[in-house]
Amino acid sequence: MTDWDDLRVFLAVARAESLSAAGRVLRLDPATVGRRVARLEEAMAARLFARSAQGYALTEEGQRLLAHAIRAEQAVAAAGEEVRGDPGRLSGQVRIGAPDGVANFLLPQVTARICDHNPGLEVQIIALPRVFNLSKREADMAITVSRPVAGRLSVQRLADYHLHLAASRDYLARHPPIRTLADLKGHRMIGYIPDLIFDKELDYLAETGVELVTLASNSVSVQFNWLRAGAGVAIVHDFSLPAAPDLVRVLPGALSLSRSFYLIRHDDDRRVERLNRFAELLVQGVRRELVRLEGFA
Repeated sequence: MTDWDDLRVFLAVARAESLSAAGRVLRLDPATVGRRVARLEEAMAARLFARSAQGYALTEEGQRLLAHAIRAEQAVAAAGEEVRGDPGRLSGQVRIGAPDGVANFLLPQVTARICDHNPGLEVQIIALPRVFNLSKREADMAITVSRPVAGRLSVQRLADYHLHLAASRDYLARHPPIRTLADLKGHRMIGYIPDLIFDKELDYLAETGVELVTLASNSVSVQFNWLRAGAGVAIVHDFSLPAAPDLVRVLPGALSLSRSFYLIRHDDDRRVERLNRFAELLVQGVRRELVRLEGFA
């Protein structure tokens, strides 16, 4: 009979792909994690991970066990809720993966309000400019800027949002006026590193006609702080502008972009009431906050 605690260790290693990273999550030393994995492999009479210098990768047998381990994890969480006798409150840990724009400017206040009403809830936000693997449970849910086309995923259109060119008042005062999009060629542009744009929806500057990005980063936060420092002109989320009153829109009549956020979850999680309730609160909160911030901007 397989021990749930060993399955919990297995899940942590499968998600982190290393003993040390899994140990940090579990608060165990890597040697203990390794022994627990070996014990589970012996009990299952199967090799669950392929070890290499790059880390621990699931074998075919490990992939098959992963689905069962996730269902066990969900059952344990549901049982805990029922035993506590407080089904109306959310508890436990929820991890959200998101691009750093939404992670920095929308999710903090939205998730803080959810936690205010659910004191037993723990929220983790992974703010990385990449696509998250929900099948490996890198996150319980993810916010993306395009609709995925593969995988056993449930997809919900979260909200539309808007973007405009912007610069600081100080920058605009020190440089030639920008009256048309063609004038941008005489200005220092801020944007993404071209070969690190992980989603075509983020290729904003392609719509300006500008070919050279002088200051580039894969982080929206870095781009935003360059703007605040008066370093140049960039396309920014309207919902970020209230955080920096020194920034103003540039050519709003000539260039206005609209994109969408999607909430992505693993298809199996639709049976987990706790995650369903959290997702509902997240969607409502993000939509309200977008309306508030874009209206203020």
